[in-house]
Amino acid sequence: MTEKLKKTTKVTETIEKKAPPKETVKEDVVYRYSDEELIEFRELINERLDVARKELQYLQGQMRGKNLKGEEESSDRHLTIEDGSGAMELEQVAQLTGRQIQFINNLEKALIRINNKSYGICRVTGKLIDKARLRAVPHATLSIEAKKK
Repeated sequence: MTEKLKKTTKVTETIEKKAPPKETVKEDVVYRYSDEELIEFRELINERLDVARKELQYLQGQMRGKNLKGEEESSDRHLTIEDGSGAMELEQVAQLTGRQIQFINNLEKALIRINNKSYGICRVTGKLIDKARLRAVPHATLSIEAKKK
């Protein structure tokens, strides 16, 4: 039995020596998303932009003291609120407004990247960002891998 094992081992070694070195098979590397995928992302971003702009208008109206209909709010409601809380509320609305403006700017930059066909490419690794991440955060410029570093 050991004789048979020795012969099998010699044959295997001979085949391995004669076989050309194994080449690493390169996967089909995708450098960017297809035009159809970019159109899908453009639609998603435009929907998010519409919602974000409406929210920004609401927040700006809150800062000016207007209600949802765009009418001036009466100042009576502020008379019953303790001193200082009106200023804190205004400060919070101002912070939310600033964040909303930044969000809109990021979405607009994502649209520019779509037009340049560079959308969805991680700026650190150069690899494609996962579609699920882009659907959740359409203005993302970093892959999860790069974000963790």
